Amino acid sequence: MGPRRSCDDRSVTSPQQTPEPHGHDQDHSPHGHGSAHGSHRSHGSHGSQGSHGSHGHGPAHGSHGHSHSHGPALPVSRHLRRVIAAILIPFATAVVVGLVVLWPGGTPPHERTGVGFDRQTEQGKVVAVQHVDCASVNAGQVPPTGDTSTPSGREAVNAQQGECAKATIEVTSGPEKGRTFTEIVQPDAPRQLHEGQGVVVAYAPDAPRDLQYSVTDVNRKLPLAVLAGIFAVAVVVVGRMKGVMALIALVVSFLILTFFILPAILEGSNPLVVAVVGSSAIMLIALYMCHGLSARTSVAVLGTLISLLLTGLLGSVFIGWASLSGNTDDNTGLIHGLYPDIDMSGLLLAGVIIGSLGVLDDVTVTQTSAVWELNQADPGMGPRALYRAGIRIGRDHIASVVNTLMLAYAGAALPLLLLFSIAQSSMGTVANSELVAEEIVRTLVGSIGLVAAVPLTTVLAALVVSADRKGAEGRPGTDIGKPAAVRGGRRRRAK
Repeated sequence: MGPRRSCDDRSVTSPQQTPEPHGHDQDHSPHGHGSAHGSHRSHGSHGSQGSHGSHGHGPAHGSHGHSHSHGPALPVSRHLRRVIAAILIPFATAVVVGLVVLWPGGTPPHERTGVGFDRQTEQGKVVAVQHVDCASVNAGQVPPTGDTSTPSGREAVNAQQGECAKATIEVTSGPEKGRTFTEIVQPDAPRQLHEGQGVVVAYAPDAPRDLQYSVTDVNRKLPLAVLAGIFAVAVVVVGRMKGVMALIALVVSFLILTFFILPAILEGSNPLVVAVVGSSAIMLIALYMCHGLSARTSVAVLGTLISLLLTGLLGSVFIGWASLSGNTDDNTGLIHGLYPDIDMSGLLLAGVIIGSLGVLDDVTVTQTSAVWELNQADPGMGPRALYRAGIRIGRDHIASVVNTLMLAYAGAALPLLLLFSIAQSSMGTVANSELVAEEIVRTLVGSIGLVAAVPLTTVLAALVVSADRKGAEGRPGTDIGKPAAVRGGRRRRAK
């Protein structure tokens, strides 16, 4: 490596120096590095890699302004564009065809069961709360036996003791808006009501009039809306225009999930096929919308696609091998009861694919960007050097993300894990239960796809950058390897 030269060193030029015809002092060697004029040209040296960031502030030589800024080696050669297009255009066409063929006509109707989420609900408001003796409002219950050794016995005793809340609820939506009813809240109930609180009430038209309405939950729309607003502001403030595009992509992803994936599965389409088509559409829209229509993004798309295929294959094998039915709780049982034709194990596999997509997008985009930036920092690096440097970054990413996935599951399933701990079940028993085994398979299959995405995307990006640079060397008029002259000393970011 030649001696380092600061911007001030480059500003000292000999009076005898003659500027080149176009005012550019760039070196047209295969590495595309700028060099000094005349006798100041450094032979056999690329200069300092660490000084590339300051090249954009190079001073003007005489009356000819010049920047030493090095933009990314843009893969714009026709050959590579054709290769990438030959892969992605048929894939995108297949996704569009799949959307058209599988597009549902809407959620199939069914008769409400009145169980769980399958209930008619309205909005309500607590207009008054009175505190009364529990014995007076629970007089119709079976008298307690006094035995508190069982949960039912303790509940019966508590129902006759203490002070209960007698809440008057007003229905604020629906055909019977303005109607009021009474809700008794026990002193040990996990959810207490207070005056002015918004609530969600269930409506059972076939029940006796006094029992048609009951409080099922509280109204959380305002705090959730405020939290969503804070999130959106944070994304836009930090991400600026890319943050705006990310929010738009998030909305599009939600629309595809709501209006295509869910209704198509309910209509009886194969959950795996629907998930693959829907996830591919989300991937194409989100990545290109957030990161631009460029070869860099296309490499990330290819890496994500290959990793998704691997994730789907592994998920299919191990869900079948472990005999996971996908029907493990009240919600999945209700779905199976309402729509018995839905393949619940296929629904589980679809959830694995959709859940893996979000993490894969992050990894593939990060790895692709890392390789592009490494090539920008040292355009002389070959594909092997780029891969080795990129994979070192990827290993750090893997080490943190894998631990994150495990902790995320443990946090979400903490009440379940506590229940197993109370039952003094062994780790083998806990892991063998279908409820936990589903999450183990989901987490491990997604993690394997995540780990595989790092080397796959890194090698694709290294090959694309290197092949394009080699194809562009020595050809006049190409944008590859050519320093990007910009004003004000700021480098032009290119995809």
